[in-house]
Amino acid sequence: MLLPNQLTVLRIILTPVFLFLFLSEDQTLKQISVAVFIIAALTDWYDGWLARKFNYITEWGQFLDPLADKVLTLTAFSAFVVLDVLELWMVLIIIIRDVVITLLRLYADYTKKSMTTSRAAKWKTFIQMAFLYYLIIIYTLRTIPAIFEGNRETFDMLLFSNIIYFAMLFVTLFTLFTGVTYLIKNKLLIKQIFNFET
Repeated sequence: MLLPNQLTVLRIILTPVFLFLFLSEDQTLKQISVAVFIIAALTDWYDGWLARKFNYITEWGQFLDPLADKVLTLTAFSAFVVLDVLELWMVLIIIIRDVVITLLRLYADYTKKSMTTSRAAKWKTFIQMAFLYYLIIIYTLRTIPAIFEGNRETFDMLLFSNIIYFAMLFVTLFTLFTGVTYLIKNKLLIKQIFNFET
């Protein structure tokens, strides 16, 4: 297995490790979870760089890499639902969107057809990851007494429920928008794939 694919597999393996640490009652484990998440996210950038630089591009890697990204981000979103930070219905919309698009892409690959991705989808990934980084880092910094004590008001402002709600609402709506535009952009191909037209 090529190194980029190994890094992708590592990202998948690190995802449940992050979830376990982040949801732990042990504050030290919560703090370690940030490093695990960052390492997992960095493998995405590094395996992509390796694949482009050394032409380590395989069908397996093209399938597994975006799947690993979705597993990581959806797991992180779900963790904040468990912690009652994010609304379940918003995360469900993101999950359903990603599952539908992923299944379509898999079936398209199976039928030897290529579906067109958009620049908006890349922005979607960037926005999701930026929001998750914000939540994970701020939420975890609260567990460090030396930082939290004396800065309670700042943390309360940074994690103000209305701010988080509307930020997540934007992420959700933008994610849904990219899913809809993806379907519209590929509607003719989708019809061909499912034999809706001759």
